[in-house]
Amino acid sequence: MAQTLVWDTEKLLEQDLAHLLHPVTNLHRHRQSGPIVLVEGKGSRVRDTTGKWYLDGFAGLWNVNVGHGRSELAEVAREQMARLAFQPTFFGLATPPVIELAVKLSELLPHHSHFQFTSGGAESNETAIKIARYYWSLSGRPQKTKILSRRMAYHGIAMGSLAATGVPAYHADFGPLAPGFIYASAPLAYRNNPGLSEAEFVAMLAAELEEIIQREGAETIAAFIGEPVQGAGGVVPPPKGYWQAITPILKKHQILLIADEVITGFGRTGQMFAQQTYGFQADITSFAKGITSGYIPLGGVGVTREIFEVLATPDRMFMHGFTYSGHPVACAVGLANIAILERERLWENAAVRGEQLLRRLQELETHPFVGNVRGKGLMAALEVVEDKASKKTFDPARGIGGKLQAASRKRGLIARCNDTGFAVAPPLIISEAEVDEMVNILAESLDEVLG
Repeated sequence: MAQTLVWDTEKLLEQDLAHLLHPVTNLHRHRQSGPIVLVEGKGSRVRDTTGKWYLDGFAGLWNVNVGHGRSELAEVAREQMARLAFQPTFFGLATPPVIELAVKLSELLPHHSHFQFTSGGAESNETAIKIARYYWSLSGRPQKTKILSRRMAYHGIAMGSLAATGVPAYHADFGPLAPGFIYASAPLAYRNNPGLSEAEFVAMLAAELEEIIQREGAETIAAFIGEPVQGAGGVVPPPKGYWQAITPILKKHQILLIADEVITGFGRTGQMFAQQTYGFQADITSFAKGITSGYIPLGGVGVTREIFEVLATPDRMFMHGFTYSGHPVACAVGLANIAILERERLWENAAVRGEQLLRRLQELETHPFVGNVRGKGLMAALEVVEDKASKKTFDPARGIGGKLQAASRKRGLIARCNDTGFAVAPPLIISEAEVDEMVNILAESLDEVLG
């Protein structure tokens, strides 16, 4: 019988405050409240040291797609560690799991022929950006270096991916940013559509893209990087026809398209990849998170055969990689995780439960302080505003985000909360009853905090 561990919560809180530096956290406020220390997970739920269970409304950090407590993934990791814990892929070395995972990904993303692996999303986007620039340099066009991103985009917080990230809060006090990054508008109708029809709004965004390219010079732009659904910047599903309007413009001007599928990949939008959901194909795809469902860090980048053939230019060494580019344990877990996704067809549950989630959240739009609800598959946002008519946001000094977080956690839900509202992205295994439970908690939390 497995031993039941007993945790000293008070000691853990004390040690956390004394020694742990939490990312994306108001460290001053954290010193007042301390952490929730989570010790166990099962399905869509996690338990803390006091024994309280929470519905994991954010799937860890957008990534626990197959849910918590999958012991087979732990066993796969143990077996690979016992057999061969580590070898790099530098200098032409390889291990069976990294080769097998590359083959599997070429089946899932057949427009890509070759894959390089990383430890996570920021490394993946750094790699994608460098490959785009390297490709044009080897093609005899070294002046094509600029990266076109979008406002509200989140691509990571390493220095290159940070510059591609279009959320100013991530830039503050970390300057200077890497040069060579430019930004287009986010396809967020709630904030950016001046009253046009959906088709007219798409045409407006396409015209803006053309204008930026003309202004900067297509001969200076290496790539456009975009999340199929913008995630951490506010969950922004594109309007219908957006990608069909954008991709021909990029192709016409010989600008590579990087699809950042770090969040959207591996089932979250109702297909295995969001490129399938929205009917387009990128030149380069970055991924992470759902490839292992967070059980062990792994990410990567896929490229087309055309790009690979240029990268394989004679007498040139590809001078990019990370120590853990193709960690055999992570790749073995990735293969087993994809097998679960395919066996249980979890993208189908994401589509069905995602429709339910969006429908239930839209019921909350009658709330006097809910300005907008949006989402795709199992990722959604509920935006709160001080005034619906003007769409005025709440003053950060009121601490609305912290209050929403406290209210929802008190009721047993972990969601992403800030001064603009809630974002949710639960495990792809979530049930119908759990979706209803999650939305009911959000509604009760809104009422408590905003009335």
